Amino acid sequence: MLNKLGVKDPVRDEIISPDEHQGQQKENGRREFFKKSALGGMMLSGFMFSSMEDTIAQSTSKVNRNSSPSDLRITDMRYAVVMNGYARCPVIRIDTNQGIYGLGEVRDGASWRYAMFLKSRIVGMNPCNVEMIFKRIKQFGFHGRQGGGVCGVEMALWDLAGKAYNVPCYQLLGGKYRDKVRLYADTPEGENEADFVARINRRLNEEGFTFMKMDFGIELLKGIPGTTSNSNFWDIGRQWTNEPMTYGGTEHPFTQVQITDKGLDILTQRIALVREKMGYEIPLASDHYGHFDHNNAIRLGRAVEKYRLAWLEDLIPWKFTDQWRQITDAIETPTLTGEDIYLKEEFIKLIDTHAVDIVHPDLATSGGLLETKKIGDYAEERGVAMAMHFAGTPVSFMANVHCAAATQNFMALEHHSVDVDYWMNLVKTKKPMVEKGFAIVPESPGLGVELNDEVVKAHLDPENKNYFAPTPEWDKDRSWDRLWS
Repeated sequence: MLNKLGVKDPVRDEIISPDEHQGQQKENGRREFFKKSALGGMMLSGFMFSSMEDTIAQSTSKVNRNSSPSDLRITDMRYAVVMNGYARCPVIRIDTNQGIYGLGEVRDGASWRYAMFLKSRIVGMNPCNVEMIFKRIKQFGFHGRQGGGVCGVEMALWDLAGKAYNVPCYQLLGGKYRDKVRLYADTPEGENEADFVARINRRLNEEGFTFMKMDFGIELLKGIPGTTSNSNFWDIGRQWTNEPMTYGGTEHPFTQVQITDKGLDILTQRIALVREKMGYEIPLASDHYGHFDHNNAIRLGRAVEKYRLAWLEDLIPWKFTDQWRQITDAIETPTLTGEDIYLKEEFIKLIDTHAVDIVHPDLATSGGLLETKKIGDYAEERGVAMAMHFAGTPVSFMANVHCAAATQNFMALEHHSVDVDYWMNLVKTKKPMVEKGFAIVPESPGLGVELNDEVVKAHLDPENKNYFAPTPEWDKDRSWDRLWS
């Protein structure tokens, strides 16, 4: 309080002069400056008055650290099965002793059990040791959807590691080549030609896609006389069945279905229509032809060469390496396969023999982020490009985006959910996921997505409404897993 003589000092309980009061204010300001000043989170006053241990503890007490990575341990794994349009997509969550968690996704259409089977084998481990854990569990994956569990766990581990070190996943893979990732989308179906043209224009002009893919398989020929041979025995309209001894459940070479010239004319007319409406500036790839052998694949490839397709995809099963080489050598259109291959070894066989022009891993089967980057890097060294297959939720999508950003020979990533109206809202992100046909590479830690709980709960598998419920039944290891004596 100020009086005629000066100011009352509340500490000394006496009147001090204005000059002394002014000097005291300067000293207090100086002390406050040193109190707030820090170098690497360490206050200068700590050096003068406290032990180093006390100084570190005090000065870092309010620092916002995501984790103490060395002490991080996996404590739990849970799941929820999300409907992505027609497909079931199990999302897993790996919890830790420090409150942070990682999200991963078992490949679309696969069972959540492929992932939960691995829980007992990873609990207690440090999730930042991604490659070590991957080598421990990769024996439990296989080609196709059976690789989904291992890959889903691997995604969640990278998400955790990124959050622990406060960096995006692409940084942990060596950094990024691009800030946005080119996407390719399916050409939409239309009720008639006018509707089809309108939908194509929306894909290109409103949605902004610069790369498209279409289907023109022999299912289109079902019931048209003179278009296929041996279709009196095989039902060529049942490509998507998997029962034994059905057309869909029989590997391509063993059906001996053949396409006639009339059939080829009908199929090429479909491509011609799309090319007429789209033009030739936009890359147009193709997929889903049906089950026939490599000889008919060559005939089909030669028939469509003038339409300059970006690639012919999965003409025959990926494992017939020699037959793929024959197809690739016989046609001009690039060949592509790989969405069902697990791990890099089978890709290496295709690459080393130049059996295909482009490899096409699905990260949710091929081994996850790091293994897929290794596939891309190996292909790059031998002059082979890499496109990426994808058909899941935004969790797996963002795992693909980080991998694509970090891989130099990457071409384009499939976006299979363009027409699923709630797809974008399944997660929360700081940046938009997709803008004008490109995925935006996130800068947030980990994968860069968090689940939008209410939206996800509204789109759970109707046969399994579980939402990350406890899973104690998967806590205990039940076998001796070592592969050597």
